[in-house]
Amino acid sequence: MTAMPFTVDLVAVPKAVPVVRRMLRARFAGADTTDLTLCVGELLTNVIVHLGEGAPVTLRVSGTHTGRIRAELSDPVPGVWPVHRSAGAGDESGRGLLLVDALALRWGVERGLHGKTVWCELRAPVRRTEAAWAASSCWSDPPHIGPVPTSAGS
Repeated sequence: MTAMPFTVDLVAVPKAVPVVRRMLRARFAGADTTDLTLCVGELLTNVIVHLGEGAPVTLRVSGTHTGRIRAELSDPVPGVWPVHRSAGAGDESGRGLLLVDALALRWGVERGLHGKTVWCELRAPVRRTEAAWAASSCWSDPPHIGPVPTSAGS
């Protein structure tokens, strides 16, 4: 099975967010999908919060002619567009589009005949080999857990 194109119709409910993330990780098995799953999760959460639970949505993930990944989330409400919010330090929400803006190479909104589509373009997920994963790790050696070993003569 190839990873793209990928399309799924679903109902925007909180339980759908982790399900969609798992679907994307499975679809791109072996690749680092962190940015993709985070952006798609934030776009879906925006639908849940701003349109309400139960809105029908369609998620499409495809490749672009420039080698990027394009994730699109379409909903049936053309008049409610995403906007950047100003979240305070203690606020538990209001940062979703800031995350999408920071991770995506570009993003936007398109009005359609029967709703709108919020989309973002990301670098294509890179297949992770064990060596590549180790090279990208913040640890040059595995962290030592437990007491620090001492030399026999000390």
